[in-house]
Amino acid sequence: MTDTPSRKLRYAMVGGGRDAFIGAVHRHAIALDGQAELVAGALSSSPEKARASGRDLFLADDRNHGDWQALLADEMARPAHERIDFVSIVTPNHVHFPVAQAFVEAGFHVVCDKPLVHTSAQADALVAAVKRQGTVFGVTYNYTGYPMVRQARAMVQAGELGDLRKVVVEYNQGWLATHLEAEGNKQAGWRTDPAKSGAAGAIGDIGSHAENLLTTVTGLEIESLCADLGALVPGRTLDDDGSLLLRFAGGARGVLVASQIHTGVENDLRLRISGTRGTLDWRQEQPSELVHFPPEGPKRILTRGSPWLCESARRASRLPSGHPEGFLEAFANVYAGVMADIRARLAGQAADPITADYPRVEDGARGVRFIERTVASAASTAKWTAW
Repeated sequence: MTDTPSRKLRYAMVGGGRDAFIGAVHRHAIALDGQAELVAGALSSSPEKARASGRDLFLADDRNHGDWQALLADEMARPAHERIDFVSIVTPNHVHFPVAQAFVEAGFHVVCDKPLVHTSAQADALVAAVKRQGTVFGVTYNYTGYPMVRQARAMVQAGELGDLRKVVVEYNQGWLATHLEAEGNKQAGWRTDPAKSGAAGAIGDIGSHAENLLTTVTGLEIESLCADLGALVPGRTLDDDGSLLLRFAGGARGVLVASQIHTGVENDLRLRISGTRGTLDWRQEQPSELVHFPPEGPKRILTRGSPWLCESARRASRLPSGHPEGFLEAFANVYAGVMADIRARLAGQAADPITADYPRVEDGARGVRFIERTVASAASTAKWTAW
């Protein structure tokens, strides 16, 4: 699929049709920088709904498909200069693997929502396929796209916190504090269904974000963990609350909390990192600020858009300081990194690592292993001491 990199990239979407939340988020994020256009899709598991959703988005009839298999077959039958440059997979979790595997094996670049797949065996197969085909594969851990998250990562990498000692990441929501799936809520329905969500509920849905944020910013490698998972809403099968103790290679310790039953709480993701020379504190609901606690002197509040931030943080901002940016812009930064990598390959060049900054298939595979090990740990009572 060779073509000039100066045009808009063409992409297809699988999932994300009518009544879906995340599909529209992905489309808005992709559109933000005007670098790509949606030209094809299979937007629902229902062929009728898929085509109706495609008509809503003005897809041409011959590229508006009833299922992803038809989408892939049609793209493969087209001349190379007409094909999509990448596919965005925004389905429930159980569909991720077959779609991603098929498109990668066909040589297409892929962006997939998280968690990547259901099992580490599937994750390993995808990693191998991407390596074999040499394709771009991004995973939308969108919180890594925030400018001040990238600033925190740069400060850790530069040694400004010294040797890391303690990391605490919390992701608390309240939208599943009631038995919402019993009321027919689509988003709650598939997320609490093991056949669609996988082995985990909250740990897979938002705990995977917490793990990725922690690992991306600190670079620490989890060596062992002790997990407590629970389904606290009566009648629910999968976990809606989780607490983990973490031990990292090198001796640092950590705590990870992922809960969706905090009544009244919205989307409270928070990361605190402490080292021998200071502490950083970032909250997703106040994303433009990164609080730095040095060992001497008052705390510093670093703000998005400031000229003294690192290059990666500056590039991730679109507006001057004081003008609010947030969730969509962070999501768009992940896609911008993917598209920069694709454009570089179309031009036969190596991508700039600062520009092509996005979570890779290997990050998604690590997230799957994290979920599996957390579920296994929670099933064991070996670490519990009776009162």
